[in-house]
Amino acid sequence: MSESQPDDEAISASLAEPRAFGVIFERHFWAIHDYLRRRLDRQLADELASQTFLIAFDRRAAFDPRGASSRPWLFGIATNLVREHRRSELRELRAMARLAPDPVMAIDGVESRIDAERTRGLLATALAELPQEEVDVLLLLVWADLEQPEIANALAIPLGTVKSRLSRARGRLQAALRTPAPIPMTPTNSTVPRR
Repeated sequence: MSESQPDDEAISASLAEPRAFGVIFERHFWAIHDYLRRRLDRQLADELASQTFLIAFDRRAAFDPRGASSRPWLFGIATNLVREHRRSELRELRAMARLAPDPVMAIDGVESRIDAERTRGLLATALAELPQEEVDVLLLLVWADLEQPEIANALAIPLGTVKSRLSRARGRLQAALRTPAPIPMTPTNSTVPRR
């Protein structure tokens, strides 16, 4: 069992010697965990990262050795697990979108912080409203740092489908971010005339 052993060889070796799969776990666990952590709370990310490797281990005989790296395969498993937990992800994004900007800010950079807070809310709302298949492709590109062919492999879809989903997701997000954020009514900016 060698650290420099390619993924496909380690997985093939694990069919005869299950401990050889440890290389795959050590090599990719934190990348999978970080991707899941960005989408879910810490506890669920911990659970799903572990579950990803349990499923991969159970299905290792079905791994296609033509791709030397198991990253797309592992991210595909992780993404499928996230789909099962999409409702909680949507709740988190909607809650993030409702967060008011931090009222206690340093004077330096106030404008940029307010803009960032508004953008965060718009982005969270837009992500919550994207179709699931577009979210999966976008987050595998941005958070998992997979290339488009790897995303196609991870989700078992054609490369053209990845490209079209990314294009639609980017278009929707750009449109959402161009929409001005509503300004909440507070006592300092209400329409009630002052005396």
